[in-house]
Amino acid sequence: MKHLIGSNLWTSSVFSRVLRAFSYSAQTLSPTISPSNATDSLQVRIFRNGDPKASVVPILQQWLEEGKPIKHSVLPSLIRQLRSFRRFKHALEVSEWMSEEMNYDSIADIAVRLDLISKVRGIDQAEKYFDSVPDTMRTFQVYGALLYCYAHNKCLEKAEDTMQNMRELGFPINTISYNVMLNLYSQLGKYEKLDVLMQEMKEKGIKHDSFTNNIRLNAYASSSDIEGMEKFLTKLENDVEISIEWHAYVVAANAYLKARFTEKALQMLNRAEQLVTHKARRHAYEVFLTMYTTIGRKDEVYRIWNLYGNLGKCFNSGYLCMISSLIKLNDFDGAEKILAEWESGYSVYDARIQNVMISAYCKSGSIEKAEAYTNGLIERGVIKEPDAFTWNSLATGYQIDGQMAKAVETLKKAILTSMSGWKPSTGTLAACLEFLKRENNIEAAEELLQLLRVRGHFSSDVYDRLVMNIGERNLDASVLDRIEGDNETLDEESTRTQEVKYDGSSELYV
Repeated sequence: MKHLIGSNLWTSSVFSRVLRAFSYSAQTLSPTISPSNATDSLQVRIFRNGDPKASVVPILQQWLEEGKPIKHSVLPSLIRQLRSFRRFKHALEVSEWMSEEMNYDSIADIAVRLDLISKVRGIDQAEKYFDSVPDTMRTFQVYGALLYCYAHNKCLEKAEDTMQNMRELGFPINTISYNVMLNLYSQLGKYEKLDVLMQEMKEKGIKHDSFTNNIRLNAYASSSDIEGMEKFLTKLENDVEISIEWHAYVVAANAYLKARFTEKALQMLNRAEQLVTHKARRHAYEVFLTMYTTIGRKDEVYRIWNLYGNLGKCFNSGYLCMISSLIKLNDFDGAEKILAEWESGYSVYDARIQNVMISAYCKSGSIEKAEAYTNGLIERGVIKEPDAFTWNSLATGYQIDGQMAKAVETLKKAILTSMSGWKPSTGTLAACLEFLKRENNIEAAEELLQLLRVRGHFSSDVYDRLVMNIGERNLDASVLDRIEGDNETLDEESTRTQEVKYDGSSELYV
């Protein structure tokens, strides 16, 4: 694999839906126009830059050097679109360039930037940025963004303190803020606090919205309280002031699936499909694809995909969901056909779509296919080199294939190209450390761990413990679970993006 592997072992990767509610509606770009035919614009140039490590600032500067103006109104829209593709690093670069080069910072821009800093550089840097914001600019929107950052990072005490500060400052504590806290309590399993907070909302005359109800339904589902969920759902159905949306029945279907009541889950999905509005079809169909995949109904998956195709546009998120669904259903031929369809007509490159296929090849033991496909991307100029997710998948593939020297080398490349929020496969990492220990190459094992520590993927405490374990020839793999970052694989991510969950962010407050 000449493009990827060198000869030396150590030679050189429903918050998003709702977060748009209070500011603007993000448009997901259609992949139906060939890149070669796309109109030259700043937006197109930036989205053609598929390398997550490459800065987009030179593109902005070159645009100006060509004598082309950049209207301020264009940049927030560009940031929204980058966020919708989870290209947070590029979105932050545009946001900071807008502040430094155009000397423009609105309250909305500050709130969005705070959220992006949290995602790209971590909550500590987000706190430092918040502290640097002048008091006159620390409005409800900015505090709301900070509240979301703490909730997103599951910092319960800090989130509760921020909520209290907002009360004391006289800011309007509305449904959105309550939903952020309700979702946090639900994620942390503190279900007893949900009813208390919802009662407080009632006493203060703050109306529950569909997200409030879905969070409560999700909590019932997560705690396997089917009886409580059914009673709450019946209460909603009998309340003439509440218009139940399709999301509620999807949440109920998830609960029934967890309890292995497949027929009831199918009934809930049927009800949900009947309630989908014209505007919600795209997102709803992506959710249904995931649900029917979980049930194992490939016929229903293809039926929904055909409905999706009738929308006139097929979006990157839809392709990601469909390909991932077919992989889970072991329909690799179908997944490859959908991938080829996307490759022939996308207008906005999305590395996740190809990475999910590479990951599937590697996990299924087809490392040769993964290598050939990745090399093809490089040869066609789609990417300059693999990102951390691709390297990580390839490392897993080599591990499964028994090529441990290559697995170690490739995992190191994944770490070197990683960014904040990325996390290696703990199984592959453990296997690599065990291999190096068997080879009596403790120095190389420690170097691998040191790289992970320097890149911020785990603390010095975890590093010291692992180094001690390796030195004593007694690797405790459970310590690896404390590695900091996003533990989702790409196929899990594609599923997560389709789940009906409350997702709040800075943009809720602007």
